[in-house]
Amino acid sequence: MKTAIPWTTIWIVISWYSSNIGVLLLNKYLLSNYGFKYPIFLTMCHMIACSLLSYIAITWLKVVPMQSIGSRKQFLKITALSLFFCFSVVLGNVSLRYLPVSFNQAIGATTPFFTAVFAYVMSKKTESWVTYVTLIPVVGGVIIASGAEPSFNLFGFLMCVSATASRAFKSVLQAILLSSDEEKLNSMNLLMYMAPIAVAFLLPATWLMEGNVVAITLALARKDIKIVYYLLFNSSLAYFVNLANFLVTKHTSALTLQVVGNAKGAVAVVVSILIFRNPVSFIGMMGYSLTVLGVVLYGESKKGKKMTSC
Repeated sequence: MKTAIPWTTIWIVISWYSSNIGVLLLNKYLLSNYGFKYPIFLTMCHMIACSLLSYIAITWLKVVPMQSIGSRKQFLKITALSLFFCFSVVLGNVSLRYLPVSFNQAIGATTPFFTAVFAYVMSKKTESWVTYVTLIPVVGGVIIASGAEPSFNLFGFLMCVSATASRAFKSVLQAILLSSDEEKLNSMNLLMYMAPIAVAFLLPATWLMEGNVVAITLALARKDIKIVYYLLFNSSLAYFVNLANFLVTKHTSALTLQVVGNAKGAVAVVVSILIFRNPVSFIGMMGYSLTVLGVVLYGESKKGKKMTSC
């Protein structure tokens, strides 16, 4: 007899989809269609919201138990992770100024390839030959999609590839730096500590690279108050993406998160094409489909390896 899926779990998965796709599409709208061309400042707004809402969720709402930083060494490790965390988010937001969401998601799907490369280079961790074979369609699909992308932009492409590589590097680095039981933090506590450090990195970067963006935003708000609501909603949504990631894993499993994550990319592509009407080619969509297939096969090969090692 099949066990019914609790409604709580269903709503959490729906919220996860909505927040992930929503923040991606709103980022694209603000940075490209609306004309708010300040990706570093936008990322800083995200990190400020993550700092405040993480603190409220942990200290007041008790979503998870508070975990404290136990040493200066652990703090420095978290600082290093924060640097790559905000770096990857900034690059991802910059790429959205120049690339359609559909192509952005295709490139982002190559994260397993970069993860495998960095895992080997940094910790000599090897995978089975089957796992490495599954990475061929992951990369091959993006190569095909790149050649057939009507809105291809070299700078945006390089930014998106760099963002994807940075995310993979951060995940491998996190596994290495916070490997001991004493230093491990759950994702919500880690976010609470990383976000304000990221703000400290982004504040001077915003000032140096985007000029007087605060005054520009205030002047824009006098003409169109909607920009304030867009930024507040977008920044809050950026936090809820992280909260939803945590809750999906808590109420289901990491494997379920991986499965719905693969489907999320495809859903985001379809929704973005319907909303932004960006041109797509049949060959490009076939390339993206090949990449998604490779990611699914990669996940299956990793799952099979875990089962055989148990």
